[in-house]
Amino acid sequence: MSDDTYDKVSVEYSEDHSICYIRIDNMAENNVLNHEVILEINDALRSADRDENVDGIILGSIGDIFCSGADLSDIKGKSLESGTRWLNAYYDNLEVLKDTGKPTVAAVTGPCVAGGQELIMGCDLIVAGQSSKFGQPEVKVGSTAGSGGLQMLPLMIGERRAREILLTGRLIDAEEAYEIGLINRLVDDDDVEDEATELLLDVIENSSPQAYRVMKSIMKQWSNVAMLGWESQRELTAAVWRSQEFTERSDSFMNGEEMEKRSFMGSLPDRED
Repeated sequence: MSDDTYDKVSVEYSEDHSICYIRIDNMAENNVLNHEVILEINDALRSADRDENVDGIILGSIGDIFCSGADLSDIKGKSLESGTRWLNAYYDNLEVLKDTGKPTVAAVTGPCVAGGQELIMGCDLIVAGQSSKFGQPEVKVGSTAGSGGLQMLPLMIGERRAREILLTGRLIDAEEAYEIGLINRLVDDDDVEDEATELLLDVIENSSPQAYRVMKSIMKQWSNVAMLGWESQRELTAAVWRSQEFTERSDSFMNGEEMEKRSFMGSLPDRED
């Protein structure tokens, strides 16, 4: 059974309504996250959380791209205030995924980068297909990964590995993502949603809902520690979006142009002559 309430997100239920499939459905724009998509995901997640017939949630996508991250045209040029509101709306999705007492499983095929990767890190479990790619390439376009990547990735895969992915912006393939523990299961693309469903059903049919909710709440303490100072990081990221460097690099990226090289600066005070 499907729900046609949304424009950029599709919602479907299993035959017995116990599983809610929420899929990003914005392939005309490469499944980017703009303000409309973010709000629709949030509404769908909250509806599933409140639906007494829904026992679990699968977060997936329509098309051959899971999520390309934030829509650069949507965030470029925002005021500090509107940028912080955009980030608040995005981060609220992570909070709903981490807070709901219902099990959540991400079903990933194709590229899942930047805000897309941060989004699935809010899920309890992640199943991915062979075509999937992961990474936080924000540094290349002059932005940050401050909506969970900088905080959550070191927690999930270790600081050294996270530093390389975050500071170089390189993408990793599905095999590497599985080897370093970013994803739980790696299967053929055609089997991703079935595997995610099987994994979710295993939890629904065999786990105590009360114990699951308590265990999930306790484990959230780790991500709470990782996200300490989120409000300051939100303000800094919104300020970065106002910078000339971000404007130049994001414009170059969207236009398929080579980005202008800039010099890296030191942090020590200038010497007095």
